[in-house]
Amino acid sequence: MLYPILYQQFNNSLLGVLMREERSIQSIKKPRTALEGAGVKIARVFGFADTKLMDPFLLLDEFGSEKPSEFEKGFPWHPHRGIETITYMFEGKARHRDSTGGKGVIEPGAIQWMTAGSGIIHEEMPESDTGTVRGLQLWLNLPAKEKMTPPKYRGYKASEFPEVTTSEGARIKIIAGSVNGVRGPIRGIKTEPEYLDIFLPEGCEITHSTNPLHKVFAYIMEGSGTFSSDNDMPIESQSLVLYKSGSYVTIRAEDSSLRFVLVSAMPLGEPIAWQGPIVMNTEKELQTAFREYREGTFIKHT
Repeated sequence: MLYPILYQQFNNSLLGVLMREERSIQSIKKPRTALEGAGVKIARVFGFADTKLMDPFLLLDEFGSEKPSEFEKGFPWHPHRGIETITYMFEGKARHRDSTGGKGVIEPGAIQWMTAGSGIIHEEMPESDTGTVRGLQLWLNLPAKEKMTPPKYRGYKASEFPEVTTSEGARIKIIAGSVNGVRGPIRGIKTEPEYLDIFLPEGCEITHSTNPLHKVFAYIMEGSGTFSSDNDMPIESQSLVLYKSGSYVTIRAEDSSLRFVLVSAMPLGEPIAWQGPIVMNTEKELQTAFREYREGTFIKHT
């Protein structure tokens, strides 16, 4: 009976250290260009090869273009099971339909948080009145016990996200999580995600507390800045900054303004079996999903 007590004491001691430590940078990564769907140009920030490193996050794509030919064919009907997809539109729109009969349009500044659960088939079609589309899609893994739950959507307009302005001039849009006691509308997710859209004017610095047990990353949308006190090298736009353990981050806009998303969540530490748009825990579960898709029994809840 002594071992569990010592183990808990060790965890508490480690947590105490992490709660007083700034996160330093583990790695910096640039995305690779690829085509997805019916020929949509995307920047694949991270994906299949990074599952252990990024747990519980599976994939991050920045999609869109100033050329309609690079996005207008969209992402025709395709299945998902075992994950959540978070689509955030910056410019243009994304029109969607799904196998439950649901449909809608994700407007600029809006987010669709889709829990695929046991299975959903949908299509996503970017469109724009100005000829420009830009957005992010993040895949978040579901715990094993939730992979076969009924699918559902959380759709939020831009006006539903609170924004906090700090005394230093930083503007923080809260999608999930909290800043200075203000909470975002997206709650009740098992991995406890925090998702912030942050703008720093030139010369502005912020320190933001993070859960010491979370995986934390930043993705730079515009400008450049430093992302740790011990690294004064500016990091440019379209860069992923992955953090080491700690309890807070320090980020500063240097010679230009800076816009980035700061995202964190609790790792699952579970096995992953992944092929295309379906992510399960075992190869048997994965093959069952594709067999059911071929046989027309993929959808469990309507």
